[in-house]
Amino acid sequence: MLWSPTWSVPFFLPLTPAHDTNAMTTLKLTPDQQALLRCPRCTAALSWTDEAASCTGSACATRFPITDGVPVLINEAKSIFDIADFLARRETTFRSSDRILKDTFSRVMPRIGHNVKAARNYARFAELLTALATPARRARVLVVGGSILGKGMESLATHPALELVETDLALGPRTMMICDGHDLPFIDSSFDGVIVQAVLEHVLDPARCVAEIHRVLKPEGVVYGETPFMQQVHMGPYDFTRFTHLGHRRLFRHFEEIESGASCGPGMALAWAWQYFLLSFTARRLPRALLRGVAALTAFPLKYFDYALIDTPGALDAASGVYFLGRKSDATLPDRTLVKGYRGAM
Repeated sequence: MLWSPTWSVPFFLPLTPAHDTNAMTTLKLTPDQQALLRCPRCTAALSWTDEAASCTGSACATRFPITDGVPVLINEAKSIFDIADFLARRETTFRSSDRILKDTFSRVMPRIGHNVKAARNYARFAELLTALATPARRARVLVVGGSILGKGMESLATHPALELVETDLALGPRTMMICDGHDLPFIDSSFDGVIVQAVLEHVLDPARCVAEIHRVLKPEGVVYGETPFMQQVHMGPYDFTRFTHLGHRRLFRHFEEIESGASCGPGMALAWAWQYFLLSFTARRLPRALLRGVAALTAFPLKYFDYALIDTPGALDAASGVYFLGRKSDATLPDRTLVKGYRGAM
C-alpha cells in the first residue's frame, strides 16, 4: 500500500498496447509491460487512450487517469489514497520539503546508519535472475516502492540482464506507475523477481502485500525484501509495523528461503535510538533539525561496529533491519519448523 525507497528519469516510449493497436499512449512503461496490467478492482483487462486506462469489465468500468506518463491504478475502495491526490500532485508518503532538507543534511553531516548487506544481497539477487534471463528476454523485476532507488540498488538499474518496473504511491523521479501493494494490477506470474525494500513497515496489511507478490511472481521467481526491526517511527502517519527475523521469515512462509539475516545491525539501531531520544524533547522543526545534527556528530561511529557484528547471532536479536531472499514455492513453512529456525543468541 505504501512504500519508501541517482536521479534518473525513466525512458519515455510511444506505446501501442497489444490489445488495442489504435491507442498511442506515451507512458514510462514499455508495450510489453503495459500488456501485463489489469484493473486493480476486478482484474478485467484495460483499454487505453492518451488520457486514461479504462476497465473493460461491464460491472466495474472504472477509469484510471494517466498523469505525465504515469498511470494511476489504485483501487480507491481499499486504498487510503485517492486518485485525485496524484492528479493534483499532492504530497503523499513523502513531503518534498522534508526530502530536500534531509538530502541537504546528508551531504554535510555524517550518516548514523548504514545498510551493510544490501549491495551484496542485490548482487546475489541479480545472479539468480540472470539465470532466468535469455539472450532474447531480460528478467523482469517489479520494484514495489520504486520512486527512488533503494539502498544498494544502483547496480541493478543498469544491469543488462534485468528489466525494472518501478511502482510506488509517490510520484518520484523513477515512478513508472502508481499502484497499491495490496492490489497489484498485474496478471498472475508476470515477473521473474520482486523487490520490496523498506516498504512492508508502511503497509496496513503486510501479509496481503506478500500474497500479492507471490501471485505476480513466476513459478521460479525470486523475491528480495528488507524490513525494519529496531527502528523508531519514520514517514509519520504511514508507519505501522516492525518484524523480528523470525517474524519476517513467517511473513514469507510461502517462499523457499535462499538466505536471510540482519541487513542493518545493532550499531545502527543504537544510533537511531540515541537520535530519537534527543528528538523526543521537542516537536518544533528547527530544534529538531539541530538535534539531528547533534545525533549525527555523536552517534555516527556506532555504525562501523556493524561490519563486525552483522553476522553474529546477537545481531539478529538487536538488528535495525532484517532481510529475506527467497524463491516462490507451493509449500508453506510450518510454524513448528519456523521456531526451530531461530538463530539468535538466546
